[in-house]
Amino acid sequence: MLKSSYIYPFTPAIFKKKRRGALKNMAEKEMKQEKQEGMTVKKSNDFSEWYTQAVLKGELVDYGPVQGTVALKPHGMGIWENIQKIFDEKIKRTGHMNAYFPLLIPESFLKKEAEHFQGFVPEVFWVTHSGNNKLGERLAVRPTSETIIYDFYSKWIRSWRDLPLLLNQWCNVLRAEIKSTKPFIRGSEFLWQEGHTAHATKEAADVEMMLILDEYRDLMESYLAVPVLTGYKSESQKFAGALTTTTLEAMMPDGRALQMGTSHNLGQNFSKPFDIKFLDKDGTQKYVWTTSWGISTRLLGGIVMTHGDDKGLVLPPKVATYQAVIVPIYYKDEEKKAAMKKAEELKNLLQKNGVRVHADVREEYTPGWKFNEWELKGVPLRVEVGPKDIKAKQVVFARRDTGKKWTVKEKDLAKSAGETLEEIQQSLHKTARKFLDENISTVKNYVEFKKVIGQKGGFVKAGWCGEHHCEEQIKVETSATIRVIPFIKENSEKCIYCEKVAKETVYFAKSY
Repeated sequence: MLKSSYIYPFTPAIFKKKRRGALKNMAEKEMKQEKQEGMTVKKSNDFSEWYTQAVLKGELVDYGPVQGTVALKPHGMGIWENIQKIFDEKIKRTGHMNAYFPLLIPESFLKKEAEHFQGFVPEVFWVTHSGNNKLGERLAVRPTSETIIYDFYSKWIRSWRDLPLLLNQWCNVLRAEIKSTKPFIRGSEFLWQEGHTAHATKEAADVEMMLILDEYRDLMESYLAVPVLTGYKSESQKFAGALTTTTLEAMMPDGRALQMGTSHNLGQNFSKPFDIKFLDKDGTQKYVWTTSWGISTRLLGGIVMTHGDDKGLVLPPKVATYQAVIVPIYYKDEEKKAAMKKAEELKNLLQKNGVRVHADVREEYTPGWKFNEWELKGVPLRVEVGPKDIKAKQVVFARRDTGKKWTVKEKDLAKSAGETLEEIQQSLHKTARKFLDENISTVKNYVEFKKVIGQKGGFVKAGWCGEHHCEEQIKVETSATIRVIPFIKENSEKCIYCEKVAKETVYFAKSY
């Protein structure tokens, strides 16, 4: 056996000196490692690589073993849960209820609505076997749920008294996006909500479509701080099987549009093949009018792209997993207990005042390491508290969006935190709105159109004759599509492509 002197060769004084030296070396090693683990590209230099690093190093997701799939880590799932809570409360206030429908859909259901079926065939994952036994009919793994839901609606709706039927489900969907994938933006599996409603008249369905569109717009602008353009989709861009599609389009920093959500009046295109009838008040059988609408975890991608910077994520306070993080600071062992205790006290105080807050009391990391980590994760507000702060009964605030630091009296902590978080929320929206406005261009001719699309990007406002040929040729020649047809008509003299009389002023852009 080893003698005890070999196990404890140091006196207490020597041990403390060695320990301080080891901690210093560990801190230096951590800072070097942080430089490697932090963002290594600038947003303006390589936007695609910057985005990938931001979502991975910001711990929103991790790649799955199957192409196009990701695991949402707690930090990413927390943002989605906050979005879900906000929108769920919105639709419940307007009379909608949640339900859940099967994941597997018989192929015959999809074929009942031909346009819808053809639109989704390239993206469908098919189940062909049960164990080792081949199925008699292929089953689609839910790419969207119109067909399966409307089969149930045909059983549940009998009379005008059953209308309107206002249901929504939160679920996952799978689409065979296996070539060009990007976390949140385009993947083989993602989370979303899909609302499906049935109404007695077209007018009622139109009201529903616009109601949800407005709720989406408020969600995106007031909570995500992402400004959007709203309007109709063209015939070629609308949802497969829809009578009318309305959309919300945001502009990303690389000059590409991102479709943030859609709301559709499906007319009777599904109710007729699925035989969804009701006995009206006048005693006649009529087909219902249906709507569908959805948003997905793509919203997280929009948040990252819109607000992030060279240090990583910048999250809007209203949807951030943590709105604030408290970092205790101490330089000596005898200061640690007081700093840790104060951090917990501050955490409890902020929580009582409705702030989602985390106290980072990990002892194995230095304050500098923690600062960098929480900046990378985009937490809106950092609260620092050290020995001098405890003595002065104050804390230090640091804003993630601007980097500004200042002291706040401890007695004013909750009030100041609430005000600061609101300021951050409004500032993020104001900056994003300014960027959107600056990236809407009006052009006079097709030569100018191609130059702006190719060099500046953004939304290009131009006249369109309404013909599919011109729309398609512009897409072939420039990769730009009609993203939005405004609800309120704007004046344009001639089509940007064929120069015939324009029927609409539309917004073109390249998109994700």
